[in-house]
Amino acid sequence: MEVQILTDSTSYLTEAIMKELNIRMVSLNISFGDYCMSEMDIKNEAFYEMMAIKGVPTSSQPAVGDLYKEMTSVIEGGDSLCCIFLSSDMSGTYSTGKIAREMVLEKYKDAQIEIVDSRSNCMQLGFAVIQAARVAKEGKTLDQVKKAALENIKRSRFLFIPENLEYLRKGGRIGGASALIGDLFNIIPILTVENGKTSILAKIRTKKKAVKTMVEKMMQDIQQYGPGEIAVVHINCFNEAQKLSEMITTKLKIDLDISDIGPVIGLHVGPGAIGIAYYTQRDMRS
Repeated sequence: MEVQILTDSTSYLTEAIMKELNIRMVSLNISFGDYCMSEMDIKNEAFYEMMAIKGVPTSSQPAVGDLYKEMTSVIEGGDSLCCIFLSSDMSGTYSTGKIAREMVLEKYKDAQIEIVDSRSNCMQLGFAVIQAARVAKEGKTLDQVKKAALENIKRSRFLFIPENLEYLRKGGRIGGASALIGDLFNIIPILTVENGKTSILAKIRTKKKAVKTMVEKMMQDIQQYGPGEIAVVHINCFNEAQKLSEMITTKLKIDLDISDIGPVIGLHVGPGAIGIAYYTQRDMRS
């Protein structure tokens, strides 16, 4: 019996990584009024062009039937499954996954399925998935695979800078008062995800200084807790992401991945956002 990994589309893992580590993915959905689609069925560039024309869409979690189908496919193949989903404070995907798990257990009493709340999204979620998948590929047990994901969550951080706060305000992803203050004084926030929710790490006067401060925070974490892997993330602003990547590689002399953030997170944060996801060798949080 092998341990398989299932995540959701907001991890934004590349097809190459998913194929290499045998990672399964279930998609969240986006809706422009009556026009609905899977997040995985539209290219990022096309989505942001559509959003500029049609306005900001809504997002929704995977259907319970989609999760049930993925889970039963693994169990019927004789394997166990570790599911790692985006923060339960940001989506109902985690809770729907638990419902699907109970449905599977009604039919397959001995099915081994674990569900992990990553408490984040994007590549912070992605790194937890990758670490779990690497351990699974080594032939470790389901408990060991789950432990690898949970340990990575305690060692990881996601920092990002939005182009503006309009999308976050519309989606209710940070407090209205904080958003208004940021706009009023022309302050650029550095945002992070803690306790499953978006929060403000710092407020900086210019985007250039905000990017510098964000990198400095990452360097402090690396110096204190030891270096792990790093990914630069962006929403429809590859050139800025490339410059940020070059800034980091100059300091650390390492290769970095640049990860696109797709529609579901993108519609809440907005085009032009840039950030860093990384993890360390030792725990940054308990």
